Amino acid sequence: MNAAGSPLLPPALEALLARRSLGVKHLVEPGPDDAALAAMAAAALRAPDHAELVPYRLRVVRGDARRRLARLFEQAARDAGKDGAAAGVDAERALRAPVTVAVLARIDLGHPLVPAHEQWIALGAALANFLNAAQALGYAGKMLSGAKVRHAALQAAFCAPGETLVGWVALGTAASPAQPGGARQPRRAKAAPADILASWS
Repeated sequence: MNAAGSPLLPPALEALLARRSLGVKHLVEPGPDDAALAAMAAAALRAPDHAELVPYRLRVVRGDARRRLARLFEQAARDAGKDGAAAGVDAERALRAPVTVAVLARIDLGHPLVPAHEQWIALGAALANFLNAAQALGYAGKMLSGAKVRHAALQAAFCAPGETLVGWVALGTAASPAQPGGARQPRRAKAAPADILASWS
């Protein structure tokens, strides 16, 4: 028990309970380097994955490649009917994050053992591990998606045959590093454990 009478938690669990998403406007350099990204990918690969299908791929966007991504974001926004100012905001999301990682699904719809929903669960678990590893390494970030994942030019830019563009993880260092993820106080969860946890009989 700590001084306030609360149970002491292992540091790894404390880190999980403090995790939060941090948008691109709160991210600054540096972003994760090759070694950090490899460690984050290794954590992703430790997620539950029935039959070890690894039904996902990650594509790193950084340096000059961010400008190409910004143009694609802007094109998708304009094609969706946004005006120049709104399209510019979308483009800025690609430019402000020091590193962006595209998340791609490789779902085998005809797999004889592992149904599609289990493969999607494996992808989600891997993504959670990836984000948790980023925070453990001192970085912050957020998953971005929206309608632009269905834009033909973005799909063509990222997807190989059989792949689905899920979204992008924006990564960098928190501009306000008071706590992991840049949060001065961890944001209150929308639900409490009692809302999702119950006995079955």
